[in-house]
Amino acid sequence: MSHNFSDDFRIKEDSKFRIKDHPTTYEGKLKKAEGKELLKQEKEKLSELQEKLYADGSQSLLIVLQAMDAAGKDSLIEHVFGGVNPQGCEVTSFKGPSTKEYSHDFIWRHYLALPAKGKIGIFNRSHYESVLVCKVHPEYNLSEKVWTDVKQLDDQFWENRYESIRNFEKHLSNNGTKIVKIFLNVSREEQKQRFLDRINEEDKNWKFSSADIKERGYWEDYQKAYEEAIRQTSTEAAPWFVIPADQKWFSRAAAIQVIIDALEAMNLEFPEVSAEERNALLESKIQLERES
Repeated sequence: MSHNFSDDFRIKEDSKFRIKDHPTTYEGKLKKAEGKELLKQEKEKLSELQEKLYADGSQSLLIVLQAMDAAGKDSLIEHVFGGVNPQGCEVTSFKGPSTKEYSHDFIWRHYLALPAKGKIGIFNRSHYESVLVCKVHPEYNLSEKVWTDVKQLDDQFWENRYESIRNFEKHLSNNGTKIVKIFLNVSREEQKQRFLDRINEEDKNWKFSSADIKERGYWEDYQKAYEEAIRQTSTEAAPWFVIPADQKWFSRAAAIQVIIDALEAMNLEFPEVSAEERNALLESKIQLERES
């Protein structure tokens, strides 16, 4: 492939990451028609690699998708993974924690949704919500009942959260789970237009909530939270990829290449058939062909 989006959008470990240094709009040489054709071709490759992952059975792939509202997470999942065997791929969309989930540590519910070996797991929002929405609205953390006042949620509290996330992801990586984390970087202007589209088009009304406008008012707070989270947790074992998201056709093309590159780096193999098994296959073939 002439484009290397994995290298272009990967955030290196220990980088001085700033969101404002990363574009929301793609201005490269790839044209929209070419991007759509590329996506079509790469979906076939993704399907083949997913089959090999399943057959190999020694590793799993976890894809974490994070973004501001209306950045295109849902449609990216639909368009990128539309050709993948649903038996080998599972999407988990995390909402606010339940009472039961609050009775455990903040990572517990994410452990339960991890992909088994041979499978792809997609987290639509993830354990990162605990250092994103919960950092913008620190009072949410009080539902864990460990803390009784937001004044207790000091710098050390957040450092501990980032450390927990790094340790969680390192543990997964050490035990056969490849992790790819994608932040869809949408502009405030594009978010506004997409919100207006959801309001103006009746078949999109269900996607819009007045709560979206309330959260939009915290735009700068969210940008700071994302910036710090990505800076603190983009590691060799679990890198972040910050992809421009103002053009959905491009974010899909870039994301699928990042995912394919990750799968190819896993050095997956179909199980080797032994000589004994090959003889058994030949015998079965002979028996089948003898049937009238």
